Amino acid sequence: QVQLVESGGGLVQPGGSLRLSCFAPAVSLADYAIAWFRQAPGKEREGVSCIARRPTTTQYTDSMKGRFTISRDNAKNTAYLEISSLKSEDTAVYYCAARGAFSDDFCTLDRWFFPSWGQGTQVTVSS
Repeated sequence: QVQLVESGGGLVQPGGSLRLSCFAPAVSLADYAIAWFRQAPGKEREGVSCIARRPTTTQYTDSMKGRFTISRDNAKNTAYLEISSLKSEDTAVYYCAARGAFSDDFCTLDRWFFPSWGQGTQVTVSS
């Protein structure tokens, strides 16, 4: 398994933006597909976005398209999730997950494919 450390969460006003980071301190993240998930209180964990080893291959849950942007910087061993125009319904714990990729374009939002998870970072959208 891969150790992952998320950061960047916090309290944000509606309409604001955040950039979440997912850092792997002990491995080369370049070998892994990365995904972001979120879990709101009382709800199931849901997929947000994934990025393959090939950084141009990305996928978003339909409801997340437009306001969420996933990216990666392999030189920094870090993946990012930028969220803009934040809404109260974006309030959740955001998790990043990783798995060794089957191919350069492997990318999935099925959480059962991911053996490695971070501890999560809380995002609260409130005025």
